[in-house]
Amino acid sequence: MKQLKVAAAIIINNGKILCVQRGLNKFDYISEKFEFPGGKIEAGELPSDTVVREIHEELEMNIAVEQDFLTVNHEYPDFKIQMHSFICSTPTRELELSEHISFKWLDVSELWDLDWAAADVPIVDKLIKELDQ
Repeated sequence: MKQLKVAAAIIINNGKILCVQRGLNKFDYISEKFEFPGGKIEAGELPSDTVVREIHEELEMNIAVEQDFLTVNHEYPDFKIQMHSFICSTPTRELELSEHISFKWLDVSELWDLDWAAADVPIVDKLIKELDQ
């Protein structure tokens, strides 16, 4: 089974968290689901550097990595994923979608309003426990 190592950014601006929606996918279980933006870790690259690079490439947004958040190991029917997530900040909410079909800036209390990709669910759970107080 294919194994992917990826990094994801939990981007926060003035208390709102960026959530992006995937497009159609050959795997229906991730098609059009929401996720935290990021991408594949390249050989020799630190996961924290991956999120900065991927967010700039996919969203034309500059972010700063603030802290390591959670590493998720999830097995989908067709592949396994190890996802390193990071709390990140950005000075602006301006972005350009190139790989996603929509985005939302939400309060932590609104995160469960979205249909999340399964690998992102543990991150949502932890965010709600730690930030929604």
